[in-house]
Amino acid sequence: MPVPYSSNSAATELVTDYASLIKNKSILITGVSPGSLGSVYAQSIAKADPKTLIIAGRNPTKLEQCVGDIVSEYPTVNIRTLQIDLGSLCSVRRATVEVNGWDDLPAIDVLVNNAGIMGVDYKLSADGFESQFATNHLGPFLLTNLIMEKILKSNSPRIVMVSSDGHRLSPVRFDDYNFDSGKTYHKWLAYGQSKTANMLMARSLANKLGVKYGLLAFSLHPGVIFTNLGNHLDWEKEDMDGLLSTDRLLGNREGWRSGFNPKTLDQGVATHIYASFDLSVKATNGAYLIDSHVADPLLDTVKAWATSGFEAERLWRLSERLVAQEFPY
Repeated sequence: MPVPYSSNSAATELVTDYASLIKNKSILITGVSPGSLGSVYAQSIAKADPKTLIIAGRNPTKLEQCVGDIVSEYPTVNIRTLQIDLGSLCSVRRATVEVNGWDDLPAIDVLVNNAGIMGVDYKLSADGFESQFATNHLGPFLLTNLIMEKILKSNSPRIVMVSSDGHRLSPVRFDDYNFDSGKTYHKWLAYGQSKTANMLMARSLANKLGVKYGLLAFSLHPGVIFTNLGNHLDWEKEDMDGLLSTDRLLGNREGWRSGFNPKTLDQGVATHIYASFDLSVKATNGAYLIDSHVADPLLDTVKAWATSGFEAERLWRLSERLVAQEFPY
């Protein structure tokens, strides 16, 4: 029987339960910086003696700070750093050349695509794509596929996409992912589009590589956690009002909430760990997870546009076209 976790479950609890499954695994986590979910996830699983812990982020100084924090508590853990800017396809390609060149690391057991941005003003990436779609989806899409050979060499390959219940805000805008060159830009619709893309990508990976290669892929909502991801937002007034009005316009129940029910950082990475190591979820490959269980569309916020196999395939083909490379598994 699966262990009954809840919204109050913490990473420390799950790491204890899954210690034997974490031990000797090689795990790559993106979006690692001090105080982030990525750093807390890395710090949490370091306790269980993974074979290799690869922490990836944009800022090398911040990566080294995270290394110091981990090593100070777990001095024997094997850590590597990877500098990568997921908003730049050039940076992603350079980073994957580095990873694929690690001959002493033949396999990556778990890839956690955790990095992301949220609710930012309109900006195009260096490659000409709306920044949230670029950083939250296109960069991870390219990264994942370019190191897929290493992932599939694992005896139990797994990919985790950190999405959000914010996927409720928008489907993928297949014919206008750039919001008419910014003329119709809406930060919350753009965020919703990128988080829907995370869910659809997990679905595609499970469909394309699950049966043939044994790959497991899941997306998840970590909960509401106040980290540096939202430091630029005004949750007291402007941005909260904008989010609520968007939800109300869409008829989402979240539009009438009185406020957030935030989790601690320790609670915030519990579902990361569940998605990365739990064995019972094999039966629901490609699923969207929340509070360390498979989301229930009747009880949890799960939009059909983010779970559709048809939409997943449409996004896969669009993504291949935008990154100018095909991955015909």
